[in-house]
Amino acid sequence: MSSLSFCSKLRPLCRSPRPTAFFSTHIVGDSPVLVRDFIKSALYDPNHGYFSQRSGAVGVLDRSIKFNQLEGRKAYMRHLDNIYKQHDIAWFTPVELFKPWYAHGIAEAILRTANLSAPLKIYEIGGGSGTCAKGVMDYIKLNAPERVYNSMSYTSVEISPSLAKKQLETVGVVGSHLSKFTVECRDAADRCGWGMYLEDILYSNNVTEVLDNLPHDLIYSESQVSSWMEVWVEKKSDSTALSELYKPLQDPIILRCMEIMELDKNHASHGSSKPSIAKNMWSKVFPKPQRCWLPTGCLKLLEVLHDVVPKMSLIASDFSFLPDVRIPGERAPLVSTKRGGHSTDLDSYLHAAGDADIFFPTDFWLLERMDHFCSGWRPQSDKSLKLVKKRRTITLDTSSFMEEFGLPTKTRTRDGYNPLLDDFKNTKFYLSNGRTFPGITYIVVKIVHSKL
Repeated sequence: MSSLSFCSKLRPLCRSPRPTAFFSTHIVGDSPVLVRDFIKSALYDPNHGYFSQRSGAVGVLDRSIKFNQLEGRKAYMRHLDNIYKQHDIAWFTPVELFKPWYAHGIAEAILRTANLSAPLKIYEIGGGSGTCAKGVMDYIKLNAPERVYNSMSYTSVEISPSLAKKQLETVGVVGSHLSKFTVECRDAADRCGWGMYLEDILYSNNVTEVLDNLPHDLIYSESQVSSWMEVWVEKKSDSTALSELYKPLQDPIILRCMEIMELDKNHASHGSSKPSIAKNMWSKVFPKPQRCWLPTGCLKLLEVLHDVVPKMSLIASDFSFLPDVRIPGERAPLVSTKRGGHSTDLDSYLHAAGDADIFFPTDFWLLERMDHFCSGWRPQSDKSLKLVKKRRTITLDTSSFMEEFGLPTKTRTRDGYNPLLDDFKNTKFYLSNGRTFPGITYIVVKIVHSKL
């Protein structure tokens, strides 16, 4: 296929304004920025961000791994080590390491929960190399009724132009897929990119490989009873070094996220609660600074999706926790860079200068709570709002999901070791559904990294 035909499938829609902070050797300008804006620019700035500079950050395997031909864990780890050395990339996604079986599990979950009396419509947020899209479409072509494949559409919303082009190349290996596949090169969390309401157009939303790279905010308190404060990033006046700046809470997205998390109920904030005298004295004698990372990028994405596709179904997978995190705070990220062929974890997110990945664990309890709130549901105690039914949701660890929807025998080695089931115990799947009838959309969000 010619490059012209690939480009004609790319649909750059409404783009977000260029970020204030530019990530080169001078990371932050004269004005401070919120932590989420710092992270967004560090990862996605079109000229200096990690995913722009490292077009090969997401690895693509030349061929599928033949797990049944490997003796066991040691043989698999040696094989994996050789793959990383050959490709010299930062990481492979699970959907890539376990292709096509990982994507086939997602496809089976979609087919089993979809109402197929209407055309199947899938949106994938952050399609990476396109391996998931191809795997899902392959499976539907082979296992679903012919009319389902013929009438389906699959749209990838991808912020990286280089990855968007790569997705078309990957999916285009099967010619019949291309008439059903489109890449929209834009930010999925930007409401204007979605245009009209899609309530009567969509069915499936796949959000895999995205949540851990969504921007987060950071709040800070000096002690157990001090008020929470927003964290901003600023450049020191006498150098290019960066430091944190603390401001009173005022950002609306941060405040909404804190409301959903109910942080104010367990912490003195805005002066709304009066800590006990004993607790107040204890905090003065033994002050314990607190830092909390808020998934405001995920909240913003969910708000947009529920606004555009109120009847959507959602499949999301990601890490429930990350090991060996050096950065302080609840839900703190790993910040990792690859230099000289070796990956190095950094001690501070402030050291990310467009050459480091920043990825977070997903709090699945909080993800479910945000999903409900963004759908309009509120606790029954809130009598002022219209009653909205809770969405049907379930969270499964990866092994349970794959045993239910996948083919786990395909990723098993000769001695019974199964890296998909045994090595990804810190990952989970989240499935959410509003109402199951024709005209609903599936959205898919999957794990980006393979770092354990």
